[in-house]
Amino acid sequence: MDIKMRRLETGMDAAGRKGAAGRVAADYVLNGPHPLNRVEGEGAFADALLGPLLESFPHAQDRVDILLSGQWANGAWTASTGHVAGIFAAPLWGIPATGHVAFLRYGRFDRWIDGRMVETYLILDLPGLMMQAGVWPMARPLGAFLVPPGPQTHDGVVHEPATDAEGRKSLDLVEAMIAGLMRYDGQSLTSMRMVDFWTRDFWWYGPAPIGSFCGHADYERGHQGPFLTAFPDRKGGDHKCRIGERSYVASTGWPSVRATHTGGGWLGLPPTNLPVTMRIMDFWRRDGDLLAENWVFIDIPELLLQMGVDLFARMRELSPVALRP
Repeated sequence: MDIKMRRLETGMDAAGRKGAAGRVAADYVLNGPHPLNRVEGEGAFADALLGPLLESFPHAQDRVDILLSGQWANGAWTASTGHVAGIFAAPLWGIPATGHVAFLRYGRFDRWIDGRMVETYLILDLPGLMMQAGVWPMARPLGAFLVPPGPQTHDGVVHEPATDAEGRKSLDLVEAMIAGLMRYDGQSLTSMRMVDFWTRDFWWYGPAPIGSFCGHADYERGHQGPFLTAFPDRKGGDHKCRIGERSYVASTGWPSVRATHTGGGWLGLPPTNLPVTMRIMDFWRRDGDLLAENWVFIDIPELLLQMGVDLFARMRELSPVALRP
């Protein structure tokens, strides 16, 4: 049985909780989003993660949009993104339930040894769930708030083996694009030459507080410009996994960005002049010789905490009626 099937057996739903019993190593480590963070032990996945999720979404579906596998420096990995979907029936880490359908977006990387999951890196878009519950306590996103769709090509989950050449082509394109990002001259966004790497009308699906964008002008206005103004010295690194398969690439670092928050405006915040790190995940789809879609995750609550903002405390303070028992 390939590791993609094992990943599906350990999904973020009731079947995944049952499947975890035989698929999680005794020394398993879950690196989750704030407020979950790091949890160790064989029961971490089923109890610390799936326990609260299934209390809040009793009939949850793990709707996987992209699933790829590959080898990285320390072994075999799967990378996946999608949504936990269902009726939001009970509070989740303090976010009030709505009693209505909700979609909790996730990015997930799992490392496997001898058929067992030994390590997971996971980001849940908890701010997006706050927005669906009407208790987001910060500024409105500059991009559209929506439930990001799966790939336009509807081919994000394929079990048949892929050719190394196609995966390598996808990886090479992503790595060239990232090298371009590092050429930012601090003055003009055109110094990075992103038009050389992306289709004209590419889609960028960001964390809910940032939003989603289509095309270079929309993306530069709503994300790239404000982000580089706020974090002009950002540097990448510390990648835990980067794999390519077919036309897809997935990458995560924990943290993968280090920067100083010296500019204002991002998420409506003034500069704090504080050093920060960012837990980030990216999933890309290549179309021919260019990138066409990008699904992006940032652990926003953990980042804001470094900037002096406790997102969950602020949510409670600004939404007393919604959070009343």
